[in-house]
Amino acid sequence: MEAVADAPRAPGVHVVLDGGTVIYVGRTGNLRNRLRQHLTGNREPSVLHEQVGQLLDEQGPVATAQDIAGWLGRCEVRWQETDNPEGTKEALVLALNPRFNRQVPKPR
Repeated sequence: MEAVADAPRAPGVHVVLDGGTVIYVGRTGNLRNRLRQHLTGNREPSVLHEQVGQLLDEQGPVATAQDIAGWLGRCEVRWQETDNPEGTKEALVLALNPRFNRQVPKPR
């Protein structure tokens, strides 16, 4: 993930891409802080870290925070500021079905 320092400290949504495919959609009140959390830390604060860790665990020994950060470091990230991060995320998850997102209930 590049250019996290350029991300605004504003609410919005972010997408993580692996080889051009959206693998995760997230929402936050502070894009810069949340993207930094995705690049560092352990599995606890991040569904994305948890999901990538499980993927790496299947390939060998238990993945460390460094392993997860390394895998995510090769991904691309994009973001968009929005006043409605929750609704925007829900719409993107429903439309894109990213592999690392927990399912959002379908509208009735």
